[in-house]
Parts: sequence; structure tokens; C-alpha cells
Amino acid sequence: MAKVLLDFEKPIGDLEAKIDEMRALGETVDLSEEIATMEQKADELRAEIFRDLTRWQRVQVARHPERPYTLDYIHALTDDFIELHGDRGVRDDPAIVGGFGTLDGVGSVMWVGHQKGRDTKQNVHRNFGMPNPEGYRKALRLFKLAEKFKKPIVCFLDTPGAYPGIEAEERGQAEAIARNLYEMTKLEVPIIIAIIGEGASGGALGIGVGDRVLMLENSWYSVISPESCSSILWRNWNFKEQAAEALKLTADDLISVGIIDRIVPEPLGGAHRDPDAMYATMKTVLAEEIGTMLSQESFGNGASLERRVEKFSKMGYWKEEAPELEPSEASH
Repeated sequence: MAKVLLDFEKPIGDLEAKIDEMRALGETVDLSEEIATMEQKADELRAEIFRDLTRWQRVQVARHPERPYTLDYIHALTDDFIELHGDRGVRDDPAIVGGFGTLDGVGSVMWVGHQKGRDTKQNVHRNFGMPNPEGYRKALRLFKLAEKFKKPIVCFLDTPGAYPGIEAEERGQAEAIARNLYEMTKLEVPIIIAIIGEGASGGALGIGVGDRVLMLENSWYSVISPESCSSILWRNWNFKEQAAEALKLTADDLISVGIIDRIVPEPLGGAHRDPDAMYATMKTVLAEEIGTMLSQESFGNGASLERRVEKFSKMGYWKEEAPELEPSEASH
């Protein structure tokens, strides 16, 4: 049972609290039948609620404080991770982490991703997962290192956006993100992008160019957050739910228009409800995706550039055809 319940999960929480009370009483009275019935009701209620989540509710699930973060996935998927630090220019940015680690069935992989904190102290250290320019330059250094040793790259996206402070702008925030977009397009190794939580604006896209873009079922990916969109259009944050609906930022929305390539299912109730099951699913999906790319795709001689340019050029493209006229209308 998750320690933190979202507003729309309160009915589930009430049922689970009753189940806990019955278990406590079960030490003196046999309530196994009643407990089994209540557990079934809780599972059915959870399935019903999560089947019909609104876009804003999915944003809330993506931000759940117990949701697995980048380092959680990395340590669960590999037991020999070696974190690499620094951009060799300014400093090490803890908001982006990365390094080599072995993925079963694939071999050595370069892991890179945004990292948030679990409490206030960690969030201050990680800058709430909002990278500075040196974070993107560190990521680029690691990408080039992976290319040098011909190792695939996996990027986990989970950020509310790039850090918007004056000092970040002074050190070239926009240039750092733009440089990564340019360089990632040309890398001659497989790149898998996995959006595991929040994928906000250029902060996410700065490490988000790849051959395959995966998205967890309850994550979101958009040019702007619902709150910021609301504050721009309505001059306050009270319309964030309407903004989320208009932005169409969920996995179902984005796969329908070709922005992402695959939706990764989560345990019922979200990745935080059963992290071990989520790690197992992610491990299977990544091994499958990277294995397919290594066996079928050719890397080198500009093939990666052509493939990625074609992939991203298709986004937002559509063809509009004139409706067919009835014979009576065509004669006029």
C-alpha cells in the first residue's frame, strides 16, 4: 500500500484502511473470508478508477513522490553501475546522472537520466530534477563516450523542465540543450528514450532524441506543464485541468500522433504500487528494444542521422484531402 494517496485514490485508501483493521482483529477472530472479499472490492475499485483517469490525474500519478526515479531503475536493472560525474567545464550537475552498467541479454549500456530527490534535502541537492547547462553538457560527454566504445544508450526522462534561473541562462542553457539535440541526432549507436514520469519541454528533450521513444502508461510529455499553460492562457493556475486536456500529453495521446513509439504498461495503481514488477517490465522491454536494434539496424555511415531525421520529420505532419463532391455538386 502506498503511503501517499492522491485525491482520487481516497476511496481505495478507505477500503485498505478497513482491511488493515480487519487484519489486526484477525489475530483473535477468523476474518479471512471477509478480508478476501474486501481485498477483491479494493482491486475492482482501483481497476475502475485507473481505467478512466483524466489527463490531469495521470499528471498527478506521474508526480507521485513514491514513484521510481532514474537511479531506482538503474540500480534495479544492473548490479555493476558506475556513475560518471562532471561536464569537464564547470561542475557536476546532480539533476542528471549517468554511467555504464550491464543489462542482462544486452551487455554494457550507457544509462543517463534526470534525477529527483525523495525529501527536501535531496531535492535541493538535485535541484528538483531541473538540470543546469552543465547537466546537459555532462550528458553529451557521456553520449560521446558511449559512441566511442560502441555501446547503446538508454535515457530516462523525468523532469519538470530545465532550470530557468538567471545563472543557468548566463552559462548558456539554450545553447546546451540545442547542442544536445544536434549531437544526439548524429550519434552512431542505438538510443532508447524512456519517459518514466514528467517530460516537460526542452528540459526533457535535451536528452530525448533517440531511435525509439518509450513512455510509461502514467507519465506525461509536453512542451509545457498544465500549470504553466494555465498561467499563460488564463493568468492563473486554476485551469490546469482544462490545460491538461487541451495539451493531450498522455501516452495514449502521443502514440496516436507518432510522437512516441511504445507505451510501457505499469502495475495497476501506478509504478509506485509495485516497483519490482515495474522494474521487471522495464528490463524486458529495454532488452527487447535494444536487441532488436542491434540485430536489425545498421549504425555508421550516416545511417543514424538519416533514420532519426526521417523519424522526427514525420511528427506533426499530415495530409489534407478535399472531400469528394456529389455528381450534382460537381456539375456546378
